[in-house]
Amino acid sequence: MLINFFYTLRSAKLPVSVKEYLTLLEALKMGVVGPASADDDGAYSLDDFYYLSRTTLVKDEKHFDKFDRAFASYFKGVEMLADFTKDVPLDWLRQTLELNHTPEQTAAIEKMGWDELMETLKKRLEEQKEKHEGGSKWIGTGGTSPFGHGGYNPQGIRIGGAGKNKSAVKVWEQRAYKDYDDSQELGTRNIKVALRRLRKFARVGHDMELDLPDTIRSTAANAGYLDIKMQPERHNNVKVLLLMDVGGTMDEHVTRVEELFSAVKSELKHLECYYFHNCVYDFMWKNNRRRFAEKFPTWDIIHKYNKDYKLIFVGDATMSPYEILQPGGSVEYNNEEAGAEWLQRLTHAFPQFAWINPEPQGVWQYRQSISVVQQLVSQRMYPLTLKGLEEAMRRLTQ
Repeated sequence: MLINFFYTLRSAKLPVSVKEYLTLLEALKMGVVGPASADDDGAYSLDDFYYLSRTTLVKDEKHFDKFDRAFASYFKGVEMLADFTKDVPLDWLRQTLELNHTPEQTAAIEKMGWDELMETLKKRLEEQKEKHEGGSKWIGTGGTSPFGHGGYNPQGIRIGGAGKNKSAVKVWEQRAYKDYDDSQELGTRNIKVALRRLRKFARVGHDMELDLPDTIRSTAANAGYLDIKMQPERHNNVKVLLLMDVGGTMDEHVTRVEELFSAVKSELKHLECYYFHNCVYDFMWKNNRRRFAEKFPTWDIIHKYNKDYKLIFVGDATMSPYEILQPGGSVEYNNEEAGAEWLQRLTHAFPQFAWINPEPQGVWQYRQSISVVQQLVSQRMYPLTLKGLEEAMRRLTQ
């Protein structure tokens, strides 16, 4: 049975050798793990076998996730089933049809400039007296008007509703965001491994700890008489300023960002975290429920932390380019200075910086705003993947 298990691990691209496989067999023969109970008559606990096989077969913890999937596939079975017997939800079908424009209809929808867009909205608010649905002019739902929600326009002002095309340059509604959960542990193991590249330990301070190797050497040299040696405790002296995009298009990345956030908080001792929405402007916040009551001016953040802090942005950089390049471009308020100005100030204040993007790298080329942000951060944008994190951490340690 176990020879097939061995080949399953090899098929999962795990670097498992024959020698390690023989070690596992020897451990089983020697009874390293015993029966699940006294009445099991030689039956072994699957959990015990899991830990034994992982210990003997996996040399690097970065392969733990691959091992878990291969183990589950072989011993428990991994099934991916789709239930095609259920009816298609009517709301889903209706919303899909609303977005299904012909190429001719889509081509007929022209973009407005910023000034024209804001001026037209002002006129519509003065002229419109009733609810409207569909069409290409009035504020309402559906249709191709650049105002309202539920329809399609290359860019516009969304008034209420849910975003679908990620092209609104302003959103007229009060939106509530939730803090990322820093206790999320699922799937954080590989992220922690990547982050450890960033940690640097140094002997600092006066707190003392036992120097075991030196104590053993000194005791042996002292004819067996105990000679205890102490040394300053090792502390992680890496400092990180973490700025995280929250809300809007980031909602679909919450799980992965929470995994990253959990790993960062567990691996780094000196960590300062702030939130922003879409792009950094003149203030940020620490608690999303109190983001309008407890604002932290960006200038104060820049002046509070030294250049030895490593700056990490986490965001999908998916927005209207106006939000980055235009004063007043924020979807929530009229910012006096463009987001691009604040990004340049932050990257100048903290020379060691990187941008982590949870959006799949394959779509970056199709998002104009991502290209703009990449230029502003000197191409230091990395995907939220194991390889991307390793490259980002390597960049931050240069």
